[in-house]
Amino acid sequence: MSDNSVFLIDIDKILKDKAGKKASRVPRFLVSYLKRIVHQDEINSFLTSASDKTGVDFLEACMEYLDIKLEVEGLENLPSSGLCTFVSNHPLGGQDGIALGYVLGKHYNGKIKYLVNDLLMNLHGLAPLCIPINKTGSQSRDFPRMVEAGFRSDEHIIMFPAGLCSRRNNGVIKDLEWKKTFISKSIETQRDVVPVHFEGRNSDFFYNLANICKLLGIKFNIAMLYLADEMYKNRHKTFKITFGKPIPWQTFDKSRSHAGWAEYVRDLVYKL
Repeated sequence: MSDNSVFLIDIDKILKDKAGKKASRVPRFLVSYLKRIVHQDEINSFLTSASDKTGVDFLEACMEYLDIKLEVEGLENLPSSGLCTFVSNHPLGGQDGIALGYVLGKHYNGKIKYLVNDLLMNLHGLAPLCIPINKTGSQSRDFPRMVEAGFRSDEHIIMFPAGLCSRRNNGVIKDLEWKKTFISKSIETQRDVVPVHFEGRNSDFFYNLANICKLLGIKFNIAMLYLADEMYKNRHKTFKITFGKPIPWQTFDKSRSHAGWAEYVRDLVYKL
C-alpha cells in the first residue's frame, strides 16, 4: 500500500490480530465468505480511488459511488444562525449517515461533526468530520472529554442517538431506545435540537439475523458484519430526508427526565 493514510479493509490481518496463530485454523472458505460479505475488494477499490478526498468532498464521492438519490423536505427548517444538534433515526447504518452528512455539510459549508463509532475514524476521508465514540476501549477515559469538545465547538453536531441501526420488532422497523446524551449536552451548550427522519430499510435477512442473535442471547453484533452488504443492496435507490422544526433547548425542562425527553424527540421523529 503506497499511501499509508488510506485505510483498506484486510480480513486476513484482522483475523491474525484477533486470533494470533489460531487464525491459520479458520477455514479458507469462511475467510473468503467474510471478504465477500464485507465487500473487501470493492470497498478498497473505492477508498483507493477517493484517497485524495476528505470531509464533505469524501461524502460526495460516496454519494456518487453508491448512486444515492435524495428527496429532501423541510430545508426551510434548517436554522440560519446558532449551533444545533441534528438527531436522526438510523434505519440503514450506511447510506443514512452519508446522506445526512452530505446534505448538512453542503448547507453549512462543512461545519458539521458526527458523533460516531470510533471504527469509522479509520476512514481517512471521514475522519475530519468525526468525534469518535468508544466507551469500551482505550479511549473510554477520553469519551466525556471528546463529546464535550464536540458540543463546545463551533460546528453543528449530527447524532444517531440509538447507536445501532434500526431493528424489526413485532413487524415494525424502528430504532431501539435513544440515549439521552444529546439532551443533556444540548442543554449544557444551549443548542437547539433539530429532529430528522430518514426513510429507508434494510433487507429481511438483516432483521431476521439480528432477531435470531437476540433470541439466542448472542452478545456480539453479528448483524453489523452484514452492514456493508446491506449498503450494496441499497445502491441506486432514492431516500427521503425530512427535517423537522428546531426544538429550542429551553424546552427540555424538569417536567421530564433527560431520558424522557430523548424518548419525546424520538417519537417526534417518527411523526415527521
